[in-house]
Amino acid sequence: MRKRKTTQRTTLMDVAAEAGVSAITVSRFFNEPHRVGAEAAARVKAAVDALDYVPNLAAGGLASAQSRVVAMVVPNISGPIFAHTLEALSDGLAAAGYQLLLASSYFSKENEERAVRAFLGWRPAALVLTSRHHSAATERLIEATQVPVIETWELTPRRPTLQIGFSHRQVGRDAATHLWARGYRKLAFVHNSAAGDLSAQERHDGFAEALRELGHRGDPVAIRPVAPAPMDAGAEALRALVARKRQRPDAVFFANDNLACGALLAAQREGWSVPGDVAVFGFGDYAFADKLLPSLSTIRPPARQIGEHAAAHVLKLVAGEQPERLTALQCEVIARESA
Repeated sequence: MRKRKTTQRTTLMDVAAEAGVSAITVSRFFNEPHRVGAEAAARVKAAVDALDYVPNLAAGGLASAQSRVVAMVVPNISGPIFAHTLEALSDGLAAAGYQLLLASSYFSKENEERAVRAFLGWRPAALVLTSRHHSAATERLIEATQVPVIETWELTPRRPTLQIGFSHRQVGRDAATHLWARGYRKLAFVHNSAAGDLSAQERHDGFAEALRELGHRGDPVAIRPVAPAPMDAGAEALRALVARKRQRPDAVFFANDNLACGALLAAQREGWSVPGDVAVFGFGDYAFADKLLPSLSTIRPPARQIGEHAAAHVLKLVAGEQPERLTALQCEVIARESA
């Protein structure tokens, strides 16, 4: 098939004529691809490519009263911690003919509120949020909308929303238990340098809580670096902690692996031994964690599972089924060389 040059918008009927199939088959190719045979799908795809056809998804959504778009707000699109969730969710939706639309809040409740308001105006098939920490206005939007809302990366049973995730407080407790079992007694916590990361605060709270139960005297030292770049912030935090004459820690739990990586690299530059002089522990199990020297001990969240479950929830909801309200997943301590 050769591409046609035209000044008019290519229509679904044009694609059907080019492919030699019915308009219904072309519609199913975009909306219900599993119902189109391999031969017909190949002909439709060839026609779409030849005609440079772009489906009018907004019009299709209005006509069928169901959008083919799922919207999601994450704290940081570029952050590696959410990569597997986004990939699994997008793949699961795409297989059923849905597309994922993303916005980033940058850990700001106000940014999230604006994104939620804009997305709900498009009436997506579902709205997926990250965490349960919302502005009062966002909570009202969630309560009033007819669009299904799924909260991920959190688990708070008292909330009425569909939830897929885990307890960040338990993550902190697991980190404390691991470091205490390794013999560390002077513990510190480094917050995310990005203001508004309330999930990291919950990890700190669980960390402090478990240490008190284990016999730690007082709360662990906690600092929030000011450097905007996470690795720079991790380096800044480690230098500040090691410089302490009193309360110098022998192990540090960082809010995420980017911070912990910055700390490890700073330790190498300063000639400090890890874990000999100070142990370093992270959260996220980013792709580089096992490749650092020393390799980074961390906690691995169920990132891909969250995306897979979220996709399954959305497909159940659009099919008129009701998924389980709470999907509790587990994190895993990954013990390597740094702690």
